[in-house]
Amino acid sequence: MVTTEKTQSVKVLLSKGDSNAKTAKNELKTFILYISPFKQNSSGVNLCPKASKACPILCLATAGRMGMIDATTARVRKADFFISDRKQFLTLLLKELQTISKSAVKGGYKVAIRLNGTTDLDFFGLMKAGLNFDLFTLPNLVFYDYTKILGKVVKYQNEIKSGKYVLTFSRSESNWDDCVKALNMGVNVAVVFGSDALKPQTFEGYPVLDGDKTDIEMLKVSGFVLALRAKGKAKKDNSGFVIR
Repeated sequence: MVTTEKTQSVKVLLSKGDSNAKTAKNELKTFILYISPFKQNSSGVNLCPKASKACPILCLATAGRMGMIDATTARVRKADFFISDRKQFLTLLLKELQTISKSAVKGGYKVAIRLNGTTDLDFFGLMKAGLNFDLFTLPNLVFYDYTKILGKVVKYQNEIKSGKYVLTFSRSESNWDDCVKALNMGVNVAVVFGSDALKPQTFEGYPVLDGDKTDIEMLKVSGFVLALRAKGKAKKDNSGFVIR
């Protein structure tokens, strides 16, 4: 199926949500696509185009089990696969999503799908351009993501308003103006705080919800700040990325 030397071991793209401590608590069965972020691939291609200076250093890919060697190697292989043979990558991804959708329809339940577990790519646009397929037509799938790309929020406003795509904007140390624009469009914004004790009831005038409970919290509200606790290397951050 995948024949290039870099990617011949990649047979499955999506990971079950129960492999992650946070998504394991989701009310919906969840699948996530984890690809090595930023320029952490064999070609040095940036898969997080709006990453701030602090993002690559503090990325969740360094936290907990995500930072283990085997997990890191698997993500790099997927990134190399995506870069070296995008059409085959998208073909495999679509096949997995169609299988999940078919099972969900048969079982009468919905499944949450996060295509950017550790990247910030427009898989809906890529799938449409590469395979002429609209992922939003797959029944019983609820797509959700985090992004630092305001253009993605604007592009998918109709899908966001209809509930087909739940997008949360992510605050960095340098993009608060874009965060305000996202909030004013009814999109949630994730903000990282140094500890649970620092999570306020409001932030910059916007209501706050604890975003660490489950990933599905973002599916329930709009225009909220989702407060996240610093994890991994972010625990020691002083760049302004983490609120202290």
